Amino acid sequence: MPQVIQWVNPREGEIIWRYPVDRIEWGAQLIVEEWQAAVFMRDGKVYDVFRAGRHTLTTLNLPLLTQVLSRVAGYEKSPFVATVIYVSLKQHQLPFGGRGQTAELAPIQFFGTAWFRVADPALFVTQVVGGQNIYTTEDLQKFLRGYFNELLMAELSRQSIFTIYGNLEQVSFIAKNAIQPHFGRIGLELIDVRFEGLDVTDPVWRDRLFYIRATGVNPAEYLRMETVQKAAAELGKSPGAAAGTGIVLIPPLLWPQQQPQPSAQPQQQQGGVVCPQCGYVNPPGAKFCINCGYMLGKKCPQCGHVNPADAKFCMNCGAKLP
Repeated sequence: MPQVIQWVNPREGEIIWRYPVDRIEWGAQLIVEEWQAAVFMRDGKVYDVFRAGRHTLTTLNLPLLTQVLSRVAGYEKSPFVATVIYVSLKQHQLPFGGRGQTAELAPIQFFGTAWFRVADPALFVTQVVGGQNIYTTEDLQKFLRGYFNELLMAELSRQSIFTIYGNLEQVSFIAKNAIQPHFGRIGLELIDVRFEGLDVTDPVWRDRLFYIRATGVNPAEYLRMETVQKAAAELGKSPGAAAGTGIVLIPPLLWPQQQPQPSAQPQQQQGGVVCPQCGYVNPPGAKFCINCGYMLGKKCPQCGHVNPADAKFCMNCGAKLP
């Protein structure tokens, strides 16, 4: 009786199944259902792929594998060694979920479901099954979930919090278009992506979102303002820090009432001498302005003595002053 190779009674949601016997007889009957594909592998390489139907294995319908086997004398009469991988071509679900961040560094948590199918069995078996040594649906689901989550987190990190927080349908469309090319490289077709939940994980960010949406301020500008406030608060904890480091770090952010005020004029002294150069009122008897150094009063041409500005005669030698 010829050997029969068939995937019998597959479980619901099962994607791949490995035929447990590696020794295949010539003339064996290979049965493939409408929703299946059978892939022949040897030494980690994919050779021949069979679609739906009942196939009798001969050297004619295994051309690629026959080329390899022909190096062994008598190969057409003896059982040959090969691995048969059945692949389901049905549509399958892929639950996903994880944590990430947006372009504004807002921490988010998300979960949902993606739908996919195997579009290229040979490429899929080469890149995933044989390449990753995955031969069970459980291991395959784990690999695909991690692969999908990694791609999704990378895409969400490029999107604004308001894009992904306000319209899940739009986010699903963006995610599908971004991830589909990567799935295509491993022989899969990403049919749809649906988010079932997406939220910020930090309660503080809910307050930020409310404030940003209510005021219309740019999210990046809001984060800059918040960073400045935190820096100012830290500087305020250290006496004297604001007078040195703080002013160097954020000089444009000083409020108008914080701008340094010009020093007030010294209190005018009664009977003082007014400097004709700067108008500063000097103490009585001052010969030079203590503000600008200008010589005060009248200098005697006879002895050089400096007299009060209103003096008519030199107080030292009595000479008449100009």
